[in-house]
Amino acid sequence: MKEKTGSICLIIPPSVFLLDERVFVSLGILKVAAVLEEADYRVEVLDLSGISNYEEALTDYISYSENSVFGITATTPQMPAVAEIVKVIRKLKPKARIILGGPHATLVNAARKGEEIRGIIGRAVKIFQNLEKMFDVIVAGDGEEAIFHALKPNVLKLIDADDIKSNFFLDNLRLNNSPFPARHLVDMESYHYSIDGERAISLIGQLGCPFGCGFCGGRKSPTFRKIRIRSAENIIQEIEFLHKTYGVSGFMFYDDELNVNPKIFVQLMDSIGDLQEKLGVKFRLRGFVKSNLFNDEQAKAMYRAGFRWLLIGFESGSERMLLSMNKRSTVAQNTACMEIARKNGLKVKALMSIGHPGESEESIMETHNWLLKVKPDDFDVAIITVYPGTGYYDDAMPHPNKPGIWIYRHNGEVLYSLEVDYLKVADYYKGDPEGGYRSYVYTDYLIAEEIVKFRDFLEKDIRQKLNIPFNPSLPAKRYEHSMGIRRSY
Repeated sequence: MKEKTGSICLIIPPSVFLLDERVFVSLGILKVAAVLEEADYRVEVLDLSGISNYEEALTDYISYSENSVFGITATTPQMPAVAEIVKVIRKLKPKARIILGGPHATLVNAARKGEEIRGIIGRAVKIFQNLEKMFDVIVAGDGEEAIFHALKPNVLKLIDADDIKSNFFLDNLRLNNSPFPARHLVDMESYHYSIDGERAISLIGQLGCPFGCGFCGGRKSPTFRKIRIRSAENIIQEIEFLHKTYGVSGFMFYDDELNVNPKIFVQLMDSIGDLQEKLGVKFRLRGFVKSNLFNDEQAKAMYRAGFRWLLIGFESGSERMLLSMNKRSTVAQNTACMEIARKNGLKVKALMSIGHPGESEESIMETHNWLLKVKPDDFDVAIITVYPGTGYYDDAMPHPNKPGIWIYRHNGEVLYSLEVDYLKVADYYKGDPEGGYRSYVYTDYLIAEEIVKFRDFLEKDIRQKLNIPFNPSLPAKRYEHSMGIRRSY
């Protein structure tokens, strides 16, 4: 048997802040796994999603594994769990090589570079310095090709693939030529998501969002800002592969905004419709669209492709708040989007948020009244999170009189945010919709506790008046540490 090029364990950390961790598998790290397999590496994926005793599971894994190289992906809210994972690895394998990649590393690095340009040593610089102490290598940006450099001895602490000029930054051609995520390395049967009763699986058709919303991560990161598009043919190949391999007919597109390139988007929808006719099946699809770009042509094409639900980040019913967050859409455009969707048989889940710069009782009630007017089929109200990579974080300055408080200003509005230790705290991210939220932001008009009370009021009052039932995900299943590790051979 041919000897393998090398061996690595890739770790998906738990997301203990979620109601259900086994909904969508982490695709980014499975893309990295796929390119490593293609290069003949022996890859093991330790998926700790939904495992309450994840430290014990990791300890058991290390006790029999010969791996001494570990790659970890992480979003910002996952970092407290990642910190514990690193402690276990360092204790049991002191000489292990630990690589951090994923959104947190990418966004912190982008925020750090922004601070250096501004000539300040701020929050991001300090966070990045802590990451340098924890990890042997940090990969910012696209990991598919950067991982091979990270595996080499004596490399620099940071591999910055979040740079269009970097050799590791993927263009459209290299994105299309890369293999599909190595889903076979995780227990896909343990992930449960359905669309209109059809078992569904997630995929990503394009990377990046060009808009500059202040609350959204990666606005100064090419990885998250620059549009990289897979061809319709390539996406169709993956959909057909997933349908035949896993028997699914539901597909959740996790693109930031599916319709940022309207012409290419309609072509993709037509191709998906053609694929269903070829296979003799009916798909059910779900995904995100940008409201001010949405039109009848797109809606009709989406319905034919199998869409029945859309997820749309309207965010607010207040014109002032839309300007404050730099949303680049208006209340009138958002209302028109709802009308187009309804006219074409598409239901809408309205994604709303409060706690933006200058948020007040008046602006929240404008959101309340707008929701009652347009009557979405479902909705979600979140409290804004200020974390690295968002404009609200990257462009904030320290309060001159209050240590630990940062001030963001835009369009004459102000947002105050509390400094957070991301290695210890994650409850700034979404809480239990029935009353588990906490706000780490406040404005000149609302203290943090008032923002929480208004969020809970919106959730309860809108559902009651529009007769929209609250259907929380089932509690996350707890998988014991005996769950098998998936590996390539």
